[in-house]
Amino acid sequence: MIFKTKQEEFWVGDFGNEYSNRNQGDQLVNSNIYLFNQIFKTSSEIKSIVELGCNNGLNFKALKKINKNFELTGYEINKKALKEVTDLNLATVIEQSIIEPLPTNIQYDLSFTKGVLIHINPDNLHSAYENLYNLSKNYILVCEYYNVNPVTIDYRGHKEMMFKRDFAGEMIDKFKLKLIDYGFIYKRDNYSPNDDAHWFLLKK
Repeated sequence: MIFKTKQEEFWVGDFGNEYSNRNQGDQLVNSNIYLFNQIFKTSSEIKSIVELGCNNGLNFKALKKINKNFELTGYEINKKALKEVTDLNLATVIEQSIIEPLPTNIQYDLSFTKGVLIHINPDNLHSAYENLYNLSKNYILVCEYYNVNPVTIDYRGHKEMMFKRDFAGEMIDKFKLKLIDYGFIYKRDNYSPNDDAHWFLLKK
């Protein structure tokens, strides 16, 4: 696979492998169950879900515990994570970059990213936005680090590998989406700690 950006090359290599090793365990799954249950309170009739950048399948584990009948699909570029999530047999998983055009012959009730847009080169964000929009029949979920203005920050000692901005706001403006609900997850939560991030549920 040929990649356009150094950020993609970064995530398919050793750093991406180490990320998968760090992000394991029942605590993270349980925290994601709590998160998705909060999100689903204001959405309805979701049966099919696609995740862009699904990594090793932590979100799929949580979603299947919420509803074993969810039809799940994911896109991932790191081969180690791809094998791990495929071995779970919870979802259809495809090896492809999410800044390349993704097939739109199938749409899903919900498309989402969680901690993925922050690692995409800002020059290619529009492509990820297009994929999130085109793959969704109805709902789009963006769960990412938020900042009012676009900023670049060091990520575990690496430069130009993390970017914060108002991803949801940009999608709302670009596609004329409706904001359904939003919230914040906090790493110090006493019961369901999760990575500090804001989530936004949008609707076409």
